[in-house]
Amino acid sequence: MTEPSADQVSGASSLIRSLEAVGAEVVFGIPGGAILPAYDPLLDSSRVRHILVRHEQGAGHAAQGYAQATGRVGVCMATSGPGATNLVTPIADAHMDSVPMVAITGQVPSGSIGTDAFQEADIRGITMPITKHNYLVTNADDIPRTITEAFHIASTGRPGPVLVDISKDALQSSTTFRWPVEMDLPGYRPVTRPHAKQVREAARLLVEARRPVLLVGGGVIKARASAELRVLVDLTGAPVVTTLMARGAFPDSHPNHLGMPGMHGTVTAVTALQKADLIVALGARFDDRVTGKLSTFAPSATIVHADIDPAEISKNRATDVPIVGDAREVIADLIVAVQAENAAGRVGDLAGWWRMLNGWRQTYPLGFAPAPPGEIAPQHVIGRIGSIVGPEAIYTSGVGQHQMWAAQFIGYEHPGTWINSGGLGTMGFAIPAAMGAKVGRPDTTVWAIDGDGCFQMTNQELATCVVNDIPIKVAIINNGNLGMVRQWQTLFYGERYSNTDLQSRRVPDFVKLAEAYGAVGLRCEDPSQVDATIEKAMAIDDLPVVVDFVVHADAMVWPMVPAGTSNDEILAARGLRPDFGDGE
Repeated sequence: MTEPSADQVSGASSLIRSLEAVGAEVVFGIPGGAILPAYDPLLDSSRVRHILVRHEQGAGHAAQGYAQATGRVGVCMATSGPGATNLVTPIADAHMDSVPMVAITGQVPSGSIGTDAFQEADIRGITMPITKHNYLVTNADDIPRTITEAFHIASTGRPGPVLVDISKDALQSSTTFRWPVEMDLPGYRPVTRPHAKQVREAARLLVEARRPVLLVGGGVIKARASAELRVLVDLTGAPVVTTLMARGAFPDSHPNHLGMPGMHGTVTAVTALQKADLIVALGARFDDRVTGKLSTFAPSATIVHADIDPAEISKNRATDVPIVGDAREVIADLIVAVQAENAAGRVGDLAGWWRMLNGWRQTYPLGFAPAPPGEIAPQHVIGRIGSIVGPEAIYTSGVGQHQMWAAQFIGYEHPGTWINSGGLGTMGFAIPAAMGAKVGRPDTTVWAIDGDGCFQMTNQELATCVVNDIPIKVAIINNGNLGMVRQWQTLFYGERYSNTDLQSRRVPDFVKLAEAYGAVGLRCEDPSQVDATIEKAMAIDDLPVVVDFVVHADAMVWPMVPAGTSNDEILAARGLRPDFGDGE
């Protein structure tokens, strides 16, 4: 055991030393009155890098990008009142997508709490529903233990955001810094080891099933279980679908991968779930965007649901075999159990199932309609970025059509290479998340696939990237509209385009805006220049690069399951509903 050390310091120094001790490498933040005491010792810290962002929302999303790219806890910091409330969106985003993050906020002096003091906000109360846990610290002596617990809670079990709100007087007062400290979390014991009987039952069902599907969710990436998943798939021969949050958990190039399920998933992935007789869900939560109309989802399937969060089991879809545990340990045990089944002569026969699946893949491949002559198809741009840049890069995205195209047309081979806002669907996520990812993995190429609507919400973080030598690359898929909303208006609102036209492809001029920030600005309007423009962006590695791809305005995301309908109603293209017959 490490010998405890004790020093007399300020609460602020205790905070920074605690961050150093738990291994925090970088903090994204903005100073202000209540948190200001913490910024003085931060100036002297040799182990914690602070990156001054231009908006607290950018700090939160950067912490998310860092966490998802590295697997470590992301840290953001803000002052009280508006500084703290500007973190609410990234905190909610991290909560929905199970991202390990610690948000540290300053609070007005403890004697002023509840008096509506200047820049006071009950950020603990505000974030109670969207944090895994949160703290209000008014005693400097509690800071080391609280930081230790916050990092432990954020990174163990089902990951998530933890808020630590510290009153200004706690930061200013004198305290004795002691390390290490003991945590006091008597009620927090996340289950990681699955129940052996449940695993054996799941293995039995797997080898007996005629039409099984492995539904892989983001929990597999969080558990770092991709290698184990590959072994399980090769052992069972079962088809795999990876949700939006799980892209990269299983290689797109693997023949057993059917693609992404859900509202804009591949026809084969969506239909395989509908026709399955067994679904083994691994770290997935049966989100409404995956299931469509829940009462019609996979009507003939037995459900095995493995998740580290017991609250997810049977929350949306009733589960026949519940397994609570870490996805990596569940899959490892499942491999052993399937091997035992095989050794006893029980081996699945999926030949008929694969004939059906391969038939659907051949009949309904993922594709897109060509753009009008002289115009650029956005899907083509994104596909070419994926092909030229390759699967070793990290791709982040905003939210909307470009997000779905990036999920569809870039090939993902590795976990941690696709970072997006899934559950909350936060526009403006791409640039700060790319910034955080690049900070966490500086030797990796990072592309932000953004829309012209999303870009205008957080592009100020380009200044942060320029000043701090964070050379991300940004592809603006510029269709002059809020594209996904326009698509819904086209399909469901009689082409009544209320407030989705952004009016001009030159307001602002994205090339000039990038240059004003000190970045490199490029524009591509010619289909024949797409590859050359991407290659030019790739050749620049000392500055952020922004590429304005002016694309066809009426392109749509297909396939599509209209909201609130059954996955059986999937449209392969506008008005085209696949015909799958009556099964085998």
